[in-house]
Amino acid sequence: MTSATLYDKLWNTHVIKIQNSGVSLLYVDIHFIHEVTSPQAFEAVNQYVHSPKTTLAIPDHNITTNPERNKNTNFGSQIELLRTNCKNHSISFLSGHDEKQGIVHVAGPELGITTPGSSIVCGDSHTSTHGSFASLAQGIGTSEVGNTLTSQTLLQRKNRSMEVSIAGKLQAGCAAKDVALALTKTIGVSGGSSYSIEFKGDTSQRTAVNCRSTLCNMSIEAGAKVSLLSVDNMLLNYLNNRTLYVHTLSSNPWKNLRTDLSTVFNKCISINVNSIAPQVTWGTSPEMVSSVEDRVPDPAYESNPDKRKTMETALSYMLLEPGRPINTINLDYVFIGSCTNSRIEDLRSAASIVRKLNKTVDKRIRKAIVVPGSGSVKKQAVAEGLDKIFKNAGFEWRNPGCSMCIAMNSDRLFPEERCASTSNRNFEGRQGKLSRTHLVNPMMAALAAISGKFQDTRRVV
Repeated sequence: MTSATLYDKLWNTHVIKIQNSGVSLLYVDIHFIHEVTSPQAFEAVNQYVHSPKTTLAIPDHNITTNPERNKNTNFGSQIELLRTNCKNHSISFLSGHDEKQGIVHVAGPELGITTPGSSIVCGDSHTSTHGSFASLAQGIGTSEVGNTLTSQTLLQRKNRSMEVSIAGKLQAGCAAKDVALALTKTIGVSGGSSYSIEFKGDTSQRTAVNCRSTLCNMSIEAGAKVSLLSVDNMLLNYLNNRTLYVHTLSSNPWKNLRTDLSTVFNKCISINVNSIAPQVTWGTSPEMVSSVEDRVPDPAYESNPDKRKTMETALSYMLLEPGRPINTINLDYVFIGSCTNSRIEDLRSAASIVRKLNKTVDKRIRKAIVVPGSGSVKKQAVAEGLDKIFKNAGFEWRNPGCSMCIAMNSDRLFPEERCASTSNRNFEGRQGKLSRTHLVNPMMAALAAISGKFQDTRRVV
């Protein structure tokens, strides 16, 4: 029998037909939709949706996270259109009043809908997050959303395989976010292009499910469209507590969802996390990142003229001068949330910093907000008293949603404001016109809110 990667196994079990061009027609098990990429898709659907029962609509991108949200009856035209389309086609819709609502890539797993072995699509690039559950998960475009609605299939060309082996032990105060940023810096934002990334190694398998989700979420920033981790007991135990999930461990075929030992990947990358410090992005791309102990790099030392020009442009936009210590960058805003870092473990880690410091948000910070990734995450955080820790320190405690990850809602920066953000992208204008975004892990964001600037969480933890 020919050895196969986890990606091979998932791909092969969902191929319906391979066309002469080499493009495959794949069956889709689960289709998540939201309010931004679905309106035009529904226009092409007419009266027929192939599989309403395997489609779930969750508004998340431009829904308000305001604490007063439950008093609202209208959440905006895109959300109301999504509600109408779902009603017309008998698709389940989680409104802003539903306690199950949240960010698609957080709520799906929390509800037990994301399961190993499934093929999952959504009109959002960070659908790769679900790959941490050993599923074939990928983001699709608006036209593909329409095709999936009408046929429950997807045309795709198979990727090559990349192994990212993670070894060592993270220092206290560091997190999976730092590993993801270090990987992006190592291979670049196009290093994973045309590859399916599988995270392997004892370190990745020992990490909690939320950490694995962070790794798969941010693999997109390194150019990959699909990323995966194999099934193990930690994942099965997580799924065992999900509402919609039923299984028998003794006979569960999901245990076989792993790469065969003799398989050779097309490309292999190794990362030792022992020496990784808390990371802070300084530019306008996730690969523009340094340790919190470092200084803003000087483009003058870059030998590649194109890269040097890119660095100069980024520093000009970010209003940063070369050589400035990262820990002297003052901030205006702090955002803890997004599909990258809004799970219960993320909120616990951030709250632990706030509790240990026993101080309030620095007066230089205009606003610091904490946005749970789903209704279940929020409910659990409240049960553990995390909301009180944040609110007593001066943070705003919000309702679930994408919030400040992207300026599609009321949560955004003023021009030239600077934000410590646990989201995944720091592009120009990502959090508002002329916004300046610095990506960090949740503990770093919490410490930045209290300090008013970047500090090293390892010295606190």
